[in-house]
Formats: sequence, C-alpha cells, structure tokens
Amino acid sequence: MSEFRIEVLTLPVADVDRAVEFYTAKVGFALDVDYRPHAGFRVVQVTPPGSAAAIQFGVGLTGAAPGTARDHYLVVPDIEVAREELAARGVPAGPLRHKKSADWQGDFAPGPDPERRAYASFFDFADPDGNTWIVQERAGG
Repeated sequence: MSEFRIEVLTLPVADVDRAVEFYTAKVGFALDVDYRPHAGFRVVQVTPPGSAAAIQFGVGLTGAAPGTARDHYLVVPDIEVAREELAARGVPAGPLRHKKSADWQGDFAPGPDPERRAYASFFDFADPDGNTWIVQERAGG
C-alpha cells in the first residue's frame, strides 16, 4: 500500500495578516511561505514546532467560510507547559481537562490527568476567526 501523509491542512481565514500574526507571534509557528503573486491569490504556510505537517491559509485557497475548521489536534509532551506558553503569549487557552477514567466514555474531569497517561489531557484554543484546536498531551515523547 502507498504511504499517505498529511503534510498541509488548509484553514479558512478572513484576514490573512491577522492570521499570520496570530499563528507566528502568538502560537509560535514558523513562517515557511508567504507568496502573493497578485491581489486574488496569496498562500501563507506555517509549521508548528516539531511538526512534519504545516498549516496554510490565504486568499483563493478554499471556499470554506472563515472559522469553520474545527478540532484539529496538536500533540505536546507537557500539557501544562504548552498551555502556560500559549497563555503567556496572549492565546485564549481554555482550561485543562482530562479523560475521567481509563475506560473513557467521553466524559472529562478538570485539570491534567493525575497519572499523566498518554493522550488523556487536553485544552482548547481558537484563532481570531474561530477555527478551533485541541492540544493533547502525549507524555514520554
């Protein structure tokens, strides 16, 4: 079977410059590309630190309404550190929560997972357009 890798996700945004500022200065993604050959087309690509996949947004890339991208995951080694870093940069990071039990039924409890189980702790944030992200901890790498 051929390999299929996700390399780029497209986000619909209303204001490209505002999105560049948010994702680079506040969230801390690297600016890889900002290509604008004319007024009707612009592609900006940013990459989360440590990620093989990038995010793109711009003008003329998607017909989706701004703010309709929902619940893309970012995985981090330490959920508390990641939340503190984003909050300190002005990102509206939601409260920490964790899967309530090992036999998870979709319910959450406040705070990070007491045992720091992999994939059990989360928080959310949204960009200025309302595209949402879930940050999830995978302890131990």
